[in-house]
Amino acid sequence: MIPTRKIATREIGTGESRSHRVGFRRRFLRAFLIALIACPALFWTPPSRAAEPATVTFSLDFPKSDPEHYSIAVQSDGRAHYECSGRISADSDDRETYQTEFTFSDANRARIFDLAAQAHYFSGKVDSGNRKLAFTGAKKLVYKDGQRESAGAYNFSLQPAVQQLTALFQSVSATLEFGRRLAYYHRYQKLALDDELKRMEDQARRADLIEVQAIKPILQEIYEDGSVMNVVRARAQRIMEMSSLNPAGH
Repeated sequence: MIPTRKIATREIGTGESRSHRVGFRRRFLRAFLIALIACPALFWTPPSRAAEPATVTFSLDFPKSDPEHYSIAVQSDGRAHYECSGRISADSDDRETYQTEFTFSDANRARIFDLAAQAHYFSGKVDSGNRKLAFTGAKKLVYKDGQRESAGAYNFSLQPAVQQLTALFQSVSATLEFGRRLAYYHRYQKLALDDELKRMEDQARRADLIEVQAIKPILQEIYEDGSVMNVVRARAQRIMEMSSLNPAGH
């Protein structure tokens, strides 16, 4: 009888131990599931930050010209920054530093980065090396993304892609310079608006200007200003309509 009791006690004890372990596992699993539902951030690793957009920057320094310095930086998402140093008006030697933000049209944004790739991101020789050519300003193209940064300085380049980028950025600068002068004239010399808008309209019709939509805000202000001559307001309206029909400027 005594051995039987010992065996039975041992079996009962073993049964209690298993039940305890099963209960513990169930409680642990329940607690884990509750924590997972209530606080998923504890078990989730956030994705790495998206790569910064690539940037192409064009700058030109040409003393005694107007503007004597400017730069245009455009990101792969189309956002762009323009800054310059130039005379405040055609009949003044006073200078100002001007900055503005705008967004490139999709067509020109894509074209800029395609041409940058064709130019090998300006990592090789960019300048022609011909010292007999007339100086047309110290130019520089810079490419930067999360993996590389390269630049090329030049007066004149034999690379077709660089030539096309130069012409494109110079046309954009011409557009933004109209915007800078129009803002000044609208504030201080409204009688000068007519001649300035005439020149702008002529260049826009010849497709010499690119990204005219970038200066639409100042054109809209002129159009809506009842103190401005009707002929001037009408001209501002026509230029806006031209830019709406052909935002890329081609």
